[in-house]
Amino acid sequence: MEQFIDANGLKVELGFKKKSFQQESHHVLVICRYKNKWLLTQHKKRGLEFPGGKRETGESLEETAIRETFEETGGVIKNPIFVGEYKVYDRPPFVKTIFFAEAEELVMKEDYLETDGCKLWEGEPADMQTHPEFSFIMKDKVVELALKHLKLMT
Repeated sequence: MEQFIDANGLKVELGFKKKSFQQESHHVLVICRYKNKWLLTQHKKRGLEFPGGKRETGESLEETAIRETFEETGGVIKNPIFVGEYKVYDRPPFVKTIFFAEAEELVMKEDYLETDGCKLWEGEPADMQTHPEFSFIMKDKVVELALKHLKLMT
């Protein structure tokens, strides 16, 4: 289990097995690729980040990952792959499940809800840490360590 303090000064724990925490996950983060580029969403307030969001009633976490990726980017994914889970000790604490997915296609939409749609990015993951366009979510160790774990999985 990895532990660190995020950009907001909150304790974060990260594990790479299902049910790493007693608390149930109700959120997802989807590390996504499309045609060898990173598929990101342009959040209206936070900046560039991987798609993700909150699970709706009756939805599995995999279904949440598929829906959120489409809603925020127009990316069509199937069978997201479990990567890990992390817990943010906010008030109240919450757990997010991390998935990886390859988008099969991008659908142009009129509305991307709380985002301004997708952005494809060809840069190296390490550059997300320092690039000013990226959300604070992309700058803590969750994305960095999840990407390292993904390399080990493949």
